[in-house]
Amino acid sequence: MINFRTRLILSLITFIAIVLVALGIWLGQMFKSYYLATVNDRLERETSLLASAIEDWGGVKAFDPVMLGEWSEQMDTRLNVADNAGNLLYDSGGANEQQTAIHHDIVQRISGTLNEENYKNSLLRKLDVQYHWEHILNEEGEQEGYVVVSMRVEALDEIYGQIWLILLASLGFSLVLIVLIGTKITGRYVKPIESATAVAIELAKGNYRARTYETPPDEVGMLNTSINILARNLQEMMQAQEVHQNRLTTLIENIESGLLLIDDRGYIVMANRSFKKMYSTGRIIKKRYYEVITQEDVIKVVEDVFMTEKNVRRQIKIPFELEEKEIEVSGAPIIGTNDEWKGILIVFHDITEIKHLEQMRKDFVANVSHELKTPITSIKGFSETLLDGALNDPDAAKMFLEIIWKESGRMETLVADLLDLSKIEQKGLTINITTVSLNKLMKEMIVTLESRLEAKQIVLRVNLPDHLMIQGDEYRLKQVFLNLITNAILYTPKGGRIFIEGNESDRMVNVRVSDTGIGIEKMELPRIFERFYRVDKARSRDSGGTGLGLAIVKHIMEAHHGKINVESKMNEGTSFTVSFRKDLTNDFTKD
Repeated sequence: MINFRTRLILSLITFIAIVLVALGIWLGQMFKSYYLATVNDRLERETSLLASAIEDWGGVKAFDPVMLGEWSEQMDTRLNVADNAGNLLYDSGGANEQQTAIHHDIVQRISGTLNEENYKNSLLRKLDVQYHWEHILNEEGEQEGYVVVSMRVEALDEIYGQIWLILLASLGFSLVLIVLIGTKITGRYVKPIESATAVAIELAKGNYRARTYETPPDEVGMLNTSINILARNLQEMMQAQEVHQNRLTTLIENIESGLLLIDDRGYIVMANRSFKKMYSTGRIIKKRYYEVITQEDVIKVVEDVFMTEKNVRRQIKIPFELEEKEIEVSGAPIIGTNDEWKGILIVFHDITEIKHLEQMRKDFVANVSHELKTPITSIKGFSETLLDGALNDPDAAKMFLEIIWKESGRMETLVADLLDLSKIEQKGLTINITTVSLNKLMKEMIVTLESRLEAKQIVLRVNLPDHLMIQGDEYRLKQVFLNLITNAILYTPKGGRIFIEGNESDRMVNVRVSDTGIGIEKMELPRIFERFYRVDKARSRDSGGTGLGLAIVKHIMEAHHGKINVESKMNEGTSFTVSFRKDLTNDFTKD
């Protein structure tokens, strides 16, 4: 019996051979049809041209043999001129018995006396001669002879030879390729069976880690797949408990919320890393829950779960070390499949940051509402006064309109600062780093502040080295110093002084803006960079401040990788120091 490998290789060889033979026959016929059509078309045109030329020369009795010979040589064809009786008047090939016989067959073919049987045995057919003839007419339009143009189609033999040479080479290459591929394919089926046998032996010995490689889904592949499934099931049965325990432990230990598992007798059987950080009281496992948890509110949650056998959730403030945190304590009973009481699970979720953000949001809404309420109330009140008849008093009307203009400007400034701060906090601050001269920057800003300085008779002294340069965004730097100097003017009494000084170290450029103002209490210093926070609310509001300037300054300095420090003494003055890095361009290139 022929084995599978031999049958497969023979089948592939037979298939490839049939395909190549059919392809050769089809290509041969296609080339032959195209070539003969091209030759016949050419012969038809050349014959018509020669017949016209001979007619122009005067017919079969006056043609130029020399010219016909040249044409025959140039066209690489054989030319014959004959009269109506079939007598050969001119032959470009000379006197040749074979050519004469071919011409005789052509004459018979033209006259219709050469039947199909004789045509198959004629030289015309055997030598594969293509020809075309055309009548020659005299001046009266009567037929006096004909011209024949013929040529042997020898190129077809070469084309057939090339086609079959290519096909034979392809067949040979295919045979080699089929043998190689067949060997690999058959080996692919033999190896899985050997591997499956070896794995079955290992499984019988108790080695459940043994595996065989899986093949495509045929009979052998199904065998290997079944063996692998069996091996996996046996291994999983041996390791299921260990894997489950490892996964559960990893999950619990890496949860940020504190987890505490208490059994039905009140003993702690499991506590994760987060819970141990909150209650670092040494050993926890196998202790009663009330020995570890000291807060009465948390103990009450545990007892409520034990009593009600329902989920309990409460928010509790619990002091931890030096701070008080908002903790959401959730308790859930653990009930077995047969309503068996297993214990309870307590989750400690720190929501301090969430509460802080909620409070910030509430404060922000309240502050914005408060800031907008005053100018809106003023604008509405003075507008009503004007509508009630104050327009008739020019002085009063002017005063009211100036107040309305001032309050609307205050609202515009507030909204602009809010939008700017919101853009910085939400999308981040994009800065364009350039080298900025501090002296030039200060001179440009002081011009815009001269009227406010003169109004309060404040002396501004600037002591900046000429060579002192800062790397940063010029527009944003103006915002920083404008806010700092404006605050200094705002909180400095009439006749006070403001100092702007600068220096540099190896890595930093420091600019100090100090004043002789009212100062800031020490307990308020950590809050001055909060939105809407004011040291003297009445004074800043009367002067048009929005309470957002220092918050914007802080974000701009952070974007420049810089620092801002504040020092202040009550009734003596305040000093803000901003520090910029000299290698800021390199830092942004690395980022």
